[in-house]
Amino acid sequence: MIEDREFRARRERLLSLMGADSALLLFAGEAKKSSADDSYPFEPNRNFLYLTGIRQEGSALFLVKEGGEGKEYLFLPPADKTKEKWYGRRLAPEEGARISGVLNVMSTTTMEAFVEGTLDPSMEEFGFVDTLYLDLEPELKIAPMTSTRELASGLGAKFPSLSIVDCQPLLTALRLRKSNAETDELRKAIDITNRGILKVATLIRPGRKEWELADAFLHEINDLSGYQGLSFNTIMASGRNATILHYPDPLGELGEEDLVLMDLGARYNYYNADISRTFPVSGKFEGTRKELYSIVLEANKMIIKNARPGLTIRQLNQMVIDFYGDALVSRGFLSSKDEVSEVYFHSVSHFIGLDTHDPYVPAEEGVSYRDVPLEPGAIISDEPGLYFADLGIGIRIEDDLLITEDGCENLSAGIIKEIPDIERLLASRLR
Repeated sequence: MIEDREFRARRERLLSLMGADSALLLFAGEAKKSSADDSYPFEPNRNFLYLTGIRQEGSALFLVKEGGEGKEYLFLPPADKTKEKWYGRRLAPEEGARISGVLNVMSTTTMEAFVEGTLDPSMEEFGFVDTLYLDLEPELKIAPMTSTRELASGLGAKFPSLSIVDCQPLLTALRLRKSNAETDELRKAIDITNRGILKVATLIRPGRKEWELADAFLHEINDLSGYQGLSFNTIMASGRNATILHYPDPLGELGEEDLVLMDLGARYNYYNADISRTFPVSGKFEGTRKELYSIVLEANKMIIKNARPGLTIRQLNQMVIDFYGDALVSRGFLSSKDEVSEVYFHSVSHFIGLDTHDPYVPAEEGVSYRDVPLEPGAIISDEPGLYFADLGIGIRIEDDLLITEDGCENLSAGIIKEIPDIERLLASRLR
């Protein structure tokens, strides 16, 4: 568990990046309606979570920077005996302070007046605040009928001299470099994922349904994590289904000659593992399936060997494209290197963290995350794949890499992917 001192340090770094005479307002958010009187399960806004450690719906953080000095305020919903009978007890102010390290904890019933009083140029308490940072991600709900963009519109009309700026570039730049504590959380998520994969392996055999394997993974990782759930909906795809990148419904049946591709992950304290492995249903890699698997495995190892600070994800992906062009043409799987995009149509990598696809919004508008130079502390995926729909073969091998000062560390090195190791594991299911 990440301690309050780390949350304090994160806020201090953020304040140092904020402009003079500015404020930042972040919300935990609200659960979104799904249908009728039902809502989707609540997920805290990750930027808010990153700065506070608070997971409670309806909470908010307000930072004010004036004259080089920063002040912090945490707003929590007040105790409500009636609602707590239905939805559980709310955090007390002292609990919020202990978790987040924010000493000034107030009720959300006072937040609107307090924030507007701070932004009002006629008020003297904080001097003149000319800039407000908000998380302007589309559809980010802060109340059942209100988004942060609608809040920005209202505050802009009320305070015409106020400049309202998206805080995402600041927060995602901070989130790019993971602390040791964050990396430890991800190591735990990866270890739990590994044990879930080992459980799945015991069930792989002809006639099994894909959903049986996906359910087994979910039950195993929930038992190990204390019911913390999945990083994302599990992709469990066999045969031709594995050539569909985000195969949605694991309803197929495993065939004797199939490979089964699993793209899955457990989360631990909201840090997300993202792992892919491909196993043969028969227990043996043979013929074309073995040859193609070996090519993907070589590409995966090539990225581990080459990933380092200064390179970009786009450059890593080009390495895979170039390698595939040579390997697939020379072995007769493709007639031209120009055909690589027909069998490999995604990037080899993305950032990983509190979001499975950790966002990166650079300060320069129009710059893709694929063009951001990697830094020590960044965690990225390494997931080359090949998808031959006409052969009914889809293969992906994905590891999670921590960028170090001079290279990278494969955080998921303990999850088997070598052909002999997989075949030994699958042979053991019969004993």
